Amino acid sequence: MAKYNLIALTNPLEGRDDEFNQWYTDIHLADVLKLPGVKAAQRFGLAQTQHRPGPFEWKYMAVYEIDIADISTTLTALTAASGTAAMPLSPALSPDRLVWIYEPITERVDHSTLSA
Repeated sequence: MAKYNLIALTNPLEGRDDEFNQWYTDIHLADVLKLPGVKAAQRFGLAQTQHRPGPFEWKYMAVYEIDIADISTTLTALTAASGTAAMPLSPALSPDRLVWIYEPITERVDHSTLSA
């Protein structure tokens, strides 16, 4: 089966970080994990130290690991569920967000795979 990463870049509405983070971590991650092929999820916050100067548009990122033959199956289910009782959206979530799908184009490389 193919493997994909769904990358979601999001922001809370002004002054609503706590509400946003509680919903995303405690509710939304579990809702997304119910979608076909979604195997794991992890959230990230923008680090204080960056390689280049800002401004930076997105404060939060979520990475969802998806293992499914046809990614359109997952995306169709996501579209159908988003904003319904199956996957409620927080009123603290900014409507401006990006969601991208990436698939590997190389094998994973780490120290153990490098030749001496």
